[in-house]
Amino acid sequence: MTKCSAPMNHDTLRRHAGCMRQVAGVRRAVLDDGTSRGVRVADVYDGAGLSFTVLLDRGMDIGPAFFRGTPLAFVTPGGFAHPAFYESDGPGWLRNWGGGLLTGCGLRNVGLAQPQADPPVAGPLGLHGRLSNIPAEQCATAEEWRGDEYRLAVSGLVRESSLFAENLELRRTISTRMGSGRITIEDRVTNMGFRPSPLMLLYHINAGFPMVGERSRLVAPPHPVVPRTPGAAAGLAEWERCQAPTPGYAEQCFYHDLPAGADGMARMRLESPDAGLWLEVACRKRELPFFTQWKMMGEGEYVMGLEPANCHPDGQQREREAGTLREIAPGESIDFLVEIAAGAL
Repeated sequence: MTKCSAPMNHDTLRRHAGCMRQVAGVRRAVLDDGTSRGVRVADVYDGAGLSFTVLLDRGMDIGPAFFRGTPLAFVTPGGFAHPAFYESDGPGWLRNWGGGLLTGCGLRNVGLAQPQADPPVAGPLGLHGRLSNIPAEQCATAEEWRGDEYRLAVSGLVRESSLFAENLELRRTISTRMGSGRITIEDRVTNMGFRPSPLMLLYHINAGFPMVGERSRLVAPPHPVVPRTPGAAAGLAEWERCQAPTPGYAEQCFYHDLPAGADGMARMRLESPDAGLWLEVACRKRELPFFTQWKMMGEGEYVMGLEPANCHPDGQQREREAGTLREIAPGESIDFLVEIAAGAL
């Protein structure tokens, strides 16, 4: 963590540092090995121990993330592959999914889509949609003082479109303030087309070891918790607790109806005594009323997913049948807000 006997403000840092990037900044780069070759990234470091990588060519997801040197996120064996390796049929999405702190699922489907969903379809919807495998355009970074706050930001536009089908734009800004330990994700989805479109959006936030450990637990205000499957129902009594990596573990999902605070944000926190850290996910409930917990305690598949969304992760057709499928009208824009924060216990 950056130490200074005087406040970390504009005047102090001008006197102590030759350049602000000595303390905090954004670095653009291109990955150059294996299936990740060619992926553009932006590495952000906040001057107080928070660092994370924005994957510009993967829907502006967030890949690896660290707080004071401790990893926060789960990473799969395949790493952060180039979208050229995307398999759109069925669960092929998993072949080049890298995990990371944040994966965007959508924009038209979340979950494993049924074949009859969204007719006519310009290609298969696949598991969790196309968002995470679309390169962003109009990418920009910002490193700037706003009063005595130093702001770091990465922004871009992700377009999911097809002739004779959808034309959706996601404008995303991912930002932090020097020393805040907090990442803010501000999204605006706009239907640029001339026909209504399904809109399913889920923020797949993936905590991994050592944030996930045998003594880690989830903390939230009292609220209803509903298991997604009979298998999850068997683990309902311990939804908030982690176990050791377990051979043959079957994933469990729970639906949480988290209450919103006075600021309109719903929150859940993962506390890790072994790492000495907490990780909090907050979402504006007005646009993101659903919150799914993905609990996977398998060997080498050891991850806790905290997932704000405007839908359940059950595929477009089931959402339509349940009457919960959100549609976005031609010309309509919808704003979404998610925050991820880390700190010491």
